[in-house]
This record gives sequence, structure tokens and C-alpha cells, in this order.
Amino acid sequence: MQRAQKVIAASLVAALGFGTVAAVVSLPSVAYAEAMKHEKDIIEVATGEGMQEVTTLVAAIKAAGLVDTLKGEGPFTVFAPTNAAFEKLPEGTVADLLKPENKEKLTAILLYHVHVGAAVKAADVKTMKLSTANGKDLDVKVDGATVTVNGAKVIKTDVMAKNGVIHWIDTVVLP
Repeated sequence: MQRAQKVIAASLVAALGFGTVAAVVSLPSVAYAEAMKHEKDIIEVATGEGMQEVTTLVAAIKAAGLVDTLKGEGPFTVFAPTNAAFEKLPEGTVADLLKPENKEKLTAILLYHVHVGAAVKAADVKTMKLSTANGKDLDVKVDGATVTVNGAKVIKTDVMAKNGVIHWIDTVVLP
């Protein structure tokens, strides 16, 4: 347990900006338990229980060769279009994007759904711009209880993973 706490402490030092590991090691066991709570990465969570609504996104991530990227350290905030969001695209669009010759275009679209940096949980959301892994910004807007990302409504929040968070959206956003 001591070694695991030091590993978690080192991660928290980087994430929270503490000056020394000693400051984090002294955190109560509740903080340690919270840090250990999420054992699965973004991909493991996205392919796990209760995630049947994002299987098209997972297929696209595989076709684009982004599995290893999203299994990486992160933290990532993934705005995951649901299967219904992909169905809103013109007929044949998804099948066309999944073709090997369209890998570059698919990758650009998928990376537009990923913010790399501090994971943005629902409690942190405000009207703001978020940078994406493809280099273009997303416009996040809050209007009462409704949150949109480039006009796509956020319909499920805070699906937590050890390397970030997933939020479901009702529309595929395009760069």
C-alpha cells in the first residue's frame, strides 16, 4: 500500500501542482481511496458496461487508430457522440468515414471531440472555449441546466476513467 500511495502521490503532485510529494502523501486515506476509485482508462470505460450508446464512436476510434492514444496518460475530456448522434449524419457518412482511405479525415473529426489537459467535470463547466487535440477550439455554453458543445447538447456527464472523463453529446461536432 505504501508504494501505491507514493505512485498516486506523484500523480497528484503533477495534477494539483503541489510543491512536494510529502504534501500529498499526508492526504487523508479518503483522498487516496478517491484517486484509486477509477481503475479503467477511457477506452476500457467506453467499451464497458452501460456504454452501449457509444459503440459507433468506439468503432470509429478503432478505425482511426486512436485506441492507444486514449489509453494514454491524459487527462482527457471526451465529448462522446452517441450512436443516435452518428445516425443524424447523412446516410452513408459513417460507413464512408470508416474506410481506410478516410482515416485522416476521421481522425481529425474524432480529435475534435477530445480536450487534452485538466479533465473537465460537469461541476467545472461554464461558458468557455476548450482546446481540442486537433488544434481547434470547442465552444462550451451553459444556459441554465443545459450545456452545449458547438451546439451539441450534453446528455450524460461525468463518466469517469482513470485518465479522464467522458460526456455524451447528441450530435457529432465537426471541425
